[in-house]
Amino acid sequence: MPRYDYRCRACGATFEVSRPMREAAEPATCPQGHGDTVKLLSTVAVTGRGGAAPAGPSGGGGGCCGGGCGC
Repeated sequence: MPRYDYRCRACGATFEVSRPMREAAEPATCPQGHGDTVKLLSTVAVTGRGGAAPAGPSGGGGGCCGGGCGC
């Protein structure tokens, strides 16, 4: 279930609410009981444990043509 971050305008507390996506736009009450809250913009970081990057062609550089033409 997604978690949404909120900040209370009355006391400044930040808190999370877990709720279904269909309720994402619903207002949230802060843990202190205040109803004047605002939903914060959250970022999501997705990381993995992939292997090493595959090796590129040998002898080549980068650039516009892969380094093969000497430009």
